[in-house]
Amino acid sequence: MDVSDRAAGGSTDPRLAEGFPAATRERWRELASAALRRSGVSEERLADTPEALLATRTHDGFDIAPLYTAEPAQADPGYPGLPPFTRGYRPEGAVLGGWDIRARHTDPDPRVLRSRLHDDLMNGVGSLWIAVGTSGIPAASLGDSLADVHLDLAPVVLSAGADYADAARALLRAHTDAGIPDSGVRSHLGIDPLATAARLGERPDPADAARFAAECARGRPHLGLFVADGTLVHEAGGSPAQELGTAIAAGTAHLRALTEAGLGLADAVRRIEFRLSADADQFSVIAGLRAVRAMWNQVLAACGLPPEQRTLRLHAVTSSAMTTRRDPHVNMVRATVACFAAGVGGADSVTVTPFDSAIGLSDDFARRIARNTQSLLIEESHLARVIDPAGGSFYVESLTRDLYRAGWAFFQETEAAGGLAAAIATGMLRERVDEVWQRRRTDIAHRRAPLTGVSEFPDLEEAPLVRPPAPGGPPATGAFPVRRYAEDFEALRDRADLQTGDTGHRPTAFLATLGPVAAHTARASFAANLLAAGGIAADRPGPLDTPEAAARAFAASGHRVAVLCSSDTVYAEHAEAAARALTGAGARRVLLAGAPRDTHRAAGVDGFAHQGCDAVALLTDLLDLLTADPSATSQGASA
Repeated sequence: MDVSDRAAGGSTDPRLAEGFPAATRERWRELASAALRRSGVSEERLADTPEALLATRTHDGFDIAPLYTAEPAQADPGYPGLPPFTRGYRPEGAVLGGWDIRARHTDPDPRVLRSRLHDDLMNGVGSLWIAVGTSGIPAASLGDSLADVHLDLAPVVLSAGADYADAARALLRAHTDAGIPDSGVRSHLGIDPLATAARLGERPDPADAARFAAECARGRPHLGLFVADGTLVHEAGGSPAQELGTAIAAGTAHLRALTEAGLGLADAVRRIEFRLSADADQFSVIAGLRAVRAMWNQVLAACGLPPEQRTLRLHAVTSSAMTTRRDPHVNMVRATVACFAAGVGGADSVTVTPFDSAIGLSDDFARRIARNTQSLLIEESHLARVIDPAGGSFYVESLTRDLYRAGWAFFQETEAAGGLAAAIATGMLRERVDEVWQRRRTDIAHRRAPLTGVSEFPDLEEAPLVRPPAPGGPPATGAFPVRRYAEDFEALRDRADLQTGDTGHRPTAFLATLGPVAAHTARASFAANLLAAGGIAADRPGPLDTPEAAARAFAASGHRVAVLCSSDTVYAEHAEAAARALTGAGARRVLLAGAPRDTHRAAGVDGFAHQGCDAVALLTDLLDLLTADPSATSQGASA
């Protein structure tokens, strides 16, 4: 078939499919059922369809299916540059210049900040996101830090929290000192009274901030004013749809406040920037960024604005919640995937969080990697050369629809509660986000949501990175929480490391590896990996032929915890005798590596280490025992 036939939508060459059966859903179901049967799924469960067995429930209440096809047909997403703007606001997309690379700066030292701003701008950064006040540079020093910045070419976006007024005056003064007329100011004040109040544990009231912003906007037609920040929810552990709904609710509240302060509706729309998180769940990010544009279009259409005035400036920042302090270099991979998703989803500006940001102030190497991640994706991977590259994907279009519906429902729930300010003040938003966080936290604890380098494949010998502490004090009473997915496992690692530093010996468990190498290696490796997630080392003595041999080796080791590791066959024959022997040899806790089946429920086994167990609870219990004073443990046992 020639190219013109393909361009006209003709079928592919039928000879390519010769010899293969027709690809039908029923045939897929047959193959999927056979694979499930081989994996041990019971015939009773196989009575359900493979779609039901393999579907994944999201935190937003809808399922991710294992297979997406053209049936049922999806709603038409439209064209780039046209409503509902799912595919972007520009017909040409980001093809001409890529997205704006925005670097975040939190350095409190004016000289360091000045140097790093210059370094970023000389190496590909297009705009600067600067923390001012308690979380960054003092407002009085902002002008000096910006001395080398061509403010007419490189816009500055502020993040000043409650110090927004002083920061805004300092930024506008810097533009004046640089000789930039008011009509040429293209920076953004970054004011967000709603998220600021939530993070301070105060009752939000955007009216004063809106009046101040409106005053700053006079004579400055291109000055950005407010940020509709959904990262507030993401950083507290909320779901993607909750983040989308909160951002739209924030944008709506800002529109009300700015118009009440005297700005025209279309003018107010242009001065609001939306900020969303991008994590390593790439498809959710792509679909979420596509959905939020359609959601905002719906709001502005209801306000009566014509399509050409329904704009949305979208800033994506790679997730701080997904970053880890342990094995932090893995954060580079996470951030790359997140940045890829933000670019594919059509973000106008993207900030990549440096890989060491969870530890403290990032060093120059981490900042360079964060900057170059974007440059490589734009200049070498040509990621921006395709307009809406995910458009037409059955999965992405379906996920976009589902996130739109779930996000819109959360937006409506927030509006019904009196708007976002009321939802924050009454605790409704916190309550709803906490519900998701508890489910997410449970998934992480059970390692259903694995964290590489933390809950999976941890390195007990890693040399910790040391960074200066980031500015900002402890959270205020009642403040909206800031959480990281790895924090429970990292707290266990910190506790184990403290014990190691105090005693010179790392908490260790003995692996009772019964039988030949082939029988125990898989479960011994699993157990060692699980223990390391809590900072506990594994003592692997090698093959132990009998329960008595295991007991002798355990007694000689001087440890308190033993983990039986072997095959189901060996467990059926020796698990009970081994557990009794290990207890008799002084084991304070005897675990069995494997799921709690009937053949494993031997007398003397205190618990099971298996895929899907509550790893955080298990490791906490072991550390309680392993870090206890031996004499106190003995007295407690006697009692």
